[in-house]
Amino acid sequence: MSRNVLIGIASVVGVFLIGLFVYRNNYNTAVALKKTVEDETWGNVQAAYQRRADLVPQLVATVKGAAKNEQEILTKVTNARAGIVNAKTPEEMELMGREINTAINLAFEAYPQIRSTENFKDLQKQLEGTENRINKARSDYNQAVSSYNTHIEGFFNSMLLNKQTFPAKESFKAAESAATAPTVSF
Repeated sequence: MSRNVLIGIASVVGVFLIGLFVYRNNYNTAVALKKTVEDETWGNVQAAYQRRADLVPQLVATVKGAAKNEQEILTKVTNARAGIVNAKTPEEMELMGREINTAINLAFEAYPQIRSTENFKDLQKQLEGTENRINKARSDYNQAVSSYNTHIEGFFNSMLLNKQTFPAKESFKAAESAATAPTVSF
């Protein structure tokens, strides 16, 4: 064989190998980005949703229980004080005085400080933190979808990659009802 034929064959094989390596690299990158979108980032969104579903009912129940306990203590103390004011005889005053002392002692022993406002503030912080985590997970998901879609829709990749194996992904979209601010009532 002549030297020109060998150079021609080597050139064709070289171009084929370069094309094969480029295809392999683009294919593997598409696979990695697809897995990141489908498994990792969407999984993080789901984990944040699960955290909210697990945590919020427990927090609300805890705050409600603490507020109810404080309300009962304050009601007892207030009723005992009102009883002393309405007492007409010294015996009634003495009896009411003992009830007040008992109620006040119970209030300070069982719950020395009124903390329901702090509990509600802590609940608000936990809710805000949970929603921030969900928002971050959604944002990370959208960023991963954008990277994946950019890769598979590039000029060469759109020709080389199978559209059924690597379909374009949709970013997270809020429900239409999310555009309207929720109403809060107490």
